[in-house]
Amino acid sequence: MWRAAVVLAVVGLTAACQRSPEPAQGAAAPVAEAPSEEGRTVKHGQGTSVVPLNPQRVVVYDLVALDILQALGVDVFAVAGDQFPGHLAPFGDAKYPRMGTLFEPNYEALHSARPDLIITGGRSSAKYANLSRIAPTVDLPMGGVNYLDTVVANTELLASIFGKEEKARVLVTELRASIAKLKETTSSRGAGLVVLVTGGRISAYGPGSRFGVIHGDFGVPVAAAGLSASLHGEVIGSEFIREKNPDWLFVIDRDAGMGQSGGARQVLDNELVHQTTAWKKGQVVYLDPMNAYLIGGGIQAVDRLRGQVAEFYASKAP
Repeated sequence: MWRAAVVLAVVGLTAACQRSPEPAQGAAAPVAEAPSEEGRTVKHGQGTSVVPLNPQRVVVYDLVALDILQALGVDVFAVAGDQFPGHLAPFGDAKYPRMGTLFEPNYEALHSARPDLIITGGRSSAKYANLSRIAPTVDLPMGGVNYLDTVVANTELLASIFGKEEKARVLVTELRASIAKLKETTSSRGAGLVVLVTGGRISAYGPGSRFGVIHGDFGVPVAAAGLSASLHGEVIGSEFIREKNPDWLFVIDRDAGMGQSGGARQVLDNELVHQTTAWKKGQVVYLDPMNAYLIGGGIQAVDRLRGQVAEFYASKAP
């Protein structure tokens, strides 16, 4: 009991100093070295960790990691949070114990669970230092400038830990091929603008941002040059959208993604936006907020997002 109390005290003291990460900006790809008797040394988003061979009691604090592990055919022991959208719904089953939330782990439950591997990323990356005191921990970096490369690197990293390298190779090869095919269409069909709407406010995102995959990897030309590659985008109004006059308007309704009453359609249905080419041609694309916002850099989520964009472009063939 005293040992658990000490662990919890150290964790609590450290927690207040953590900050949420910005998207990775061309960071070195995570790698896993050849295994030894002690385990496998893994280089990841926040350093290196020695993880056991064939870990069994895996606790995951990241939806991206869950997406990738599911695609690789790897099951987990426990998860965090209560919201598992879309294809991640199976993790909502009671057979997966809850270890707190993505933002605030339940350290007492986690200590009692005795995990042999913890995986963090995105919303939980700020808790990496605390969690790594309890068990070997691997942190998945977020995608930024090199969004697709980060998705691939994270997939290959987790595959190397669980002996799923061949499965990862197939997944990555298929994803790259399908994205390359999409770019053949998007590159010559006009410029696009990516916006997120929440609480009645609009933010715009450019290349290198958390939604930069639309431009950088899917190949949609940029309608608004010079947007900062920040995590939260740049706050804009409908006047900005009219001024940039995108041929395609990609919309993420954050409120809908969080299970709240989505208002993006109402916010954008106004006289200024009506003047844009995107609105006039019916080329306003409401991206699935689960895949675009909540899950983000999971290899399945990216492929589903690609499929949605490809399907929309096909429906508006010239």
